[in-house]
Amino acid sequence: QVQLAESGGGSVQAGGSLRLSCAASGYTYNVNCMAWFRQAPGKEREGVANIDSFGNTVYAESVKGRFTISRDNAKNALYLQMNGLKPEDTGMYFCAAGRGCNWYAFSYWGQGTQVTVSS
Repeated sequence: QVQLAESGGGSVQAGGSLRLSCAASGYTYNVNCMAWFRQAPGKEREGVANIDSFGNTVYAESVKGRFTISRDNAKNALYLQMNGLKPEDTGMYFCAAGRGCNWYAFSYWGQGTQVTVSS
């Protein structure tokens, strides 16, 4: 099992920045890919960005150029730097981990951290 714990959410005004962190523990040797998902009220969960163990990244079109995903393999940590935040970025952000970077194949999930962007 892998345990994931997010931190860093909060409330900001549009145009502001936040940095989310995710700490992984447990049997992390099975983890190749880590990702951030988000879920807005009344909407389905969507993939925001993922990164494999080599540092290859994939971003949702809606966050390209504004968000940056990174990881520190030595610390089993995942980060999401969010700049130029918009009200539509509001939602619960979840850290996820798995063997592959298929958006539908992540096995482990954190509890989430709330991000609220006001206009």
